[in-house]
Amino acid sequence: MLDRYRGTELQNYLEQLIDGEIEVARKPQYVDQIPKQFDGKVRQLLEQTDERGDLDYLVDELSIRPVMDQAIDSISGGELQRVALAATLARDVDFYFLDEITPYLDISQRMTAAQLIQELSEDGDRSMLVVEHDLAILDLLADTLHITYGEPGAYGVVTDPKSVRNGINEYLSGYLDNENMRIRPEAITFEEHAPRAATKGQPLVEYPDLQKSYGEGEFSLDVEAGTIYESEVLGVVGPNGIGKSTLAKLFTGALEPDEGELDTQLDIAYKPQYIEIDQPMRVDAFLSSITDQFGSSYWNTEIAQPLQLERIMEQNLDDLSGGERQRVAIAACLSEDADLYLLDEPSAHLDVEQRVQATSAIRRYTENHDATAMVIDHDIYMIDLLSDRLMVFDGEPADHGTARPAQEMRAGMNDFLADLDITFRRDERTGRPRINKPGSQKDREQKRDGEYYYAN
Repeated sequence: MLDRYRGTELQNYLEQLIDGEIEVARKPQYVDQIPKQFDGKVRQLLEQTDERGDLDYLVDELSIRPVMDQAIDSISGGELQRVALAATLARDVDFYFLDEITPYLDISQRMTAAQLIQELSEDGDRSMLVVEHDLAILDLLADTLHITYGEPGAYGVVTDPKSVRNGINEYLSGYLDNENMRIRPEAITFEEHAPRAATKGQPLVEYPDLQKSYGEGEFSLDVEAGTIYESEVLGVVGPNGIGKSTLAKLFTGALEPDEGELDTQLDIAYKPQYIEIDQPMRVDAFLSSITDQFGSSYWNTEIAQPLQLERIMEQNLDDLSGGERQRVAIAACLSEDADLYLLDEPSAHLDVEQRVQATSAIRRYTENHDATAMVIDHDIYMIDLLSDRLMVFDGEPADHGTARPAQEMRAGMNDFLADLDITFRRDERTGRPRINKPGSQKDREQKRDGEYYYAN
């Protein structure tokens, strides 16, 4: 390796690393594995990492003080992600390696994470490497960008550094200019459209006011009465810890409401937020046990191919990566014969191309089968492309939440993003959604016009 990089800055880095002169802090990709490696309270874990004396600041900025005295195995995925970020950024090291900072985080939390990383990178002689699939956050965060391409599970190639905007646009186009290399047969395109007009069919379920509490002084959720219509995709958005997954569990019957009665008599196919499919069983055997359509031309075209399942069919479920498990779980959900398909965070651990394809697969399935779906996610672009209407949650995370009745997309998106004080614009070349820098001219213009997402 030293011969390969002789004469470059990387040679100096590797020599210092070998000699123990460089300290590295790493945030792991799969934060849900942390409770298997650490048994104790959040406070105990974080206090071990407080090498810069900045822990209190990080805890407050990342809003994890309410869980400081909870056991590490009792907190949510979003809380685990923020704890992992705090533990990494609290270290006093030369190099920080942050592997996927956005899974399970809402948009506001993603922006906070980006801000904290930027602040630390500007503090002295520190270097940061962030691996990330959320292009909007990467666009906001990075100074330079490397593209990794190749064949998943076989080999990977890392490009020289590129400017962030050009690098993202080259990645999306599938062609790398400097390398004269085509990395994908087709470009990833972003559909720019007005909010979809909701056409209401027959009611599938009309639910009353509901209330669920986890005990005195614990989190409580109020659900305002509403209707889900046949053949619609209902997007569900809101901050982390506001009760979205609790609502999903109320609908599936995994939880009983304390007040109100939810008598749906529906067959519900459910993809949970956290996927537990660690079975010593092959993917093809698992999926064929769910549907007799497995292997048919329809199933291959509508589900297997868009979700890129072909290359992992012969692998065991317990050998899959987080993104591979996510795609298998989406396929399993869509393969069931159900009245309502409920998918909780289907975008987690998927790369940009996989998110676009998963979005297309879910939308096409619901349209071709007149199926009804509820999709809970933090990926605004996925929610925009999938949804006919939007259910917005508000309240105080980890304390109480309120699920408002579903509304039209434009009104729902504006309500949601206005509460977060975030606006999006479109990239002129690709049409991809980009977060406006707070206080920028475009940000001020869109807030003045009341158009937080569907700006002209």
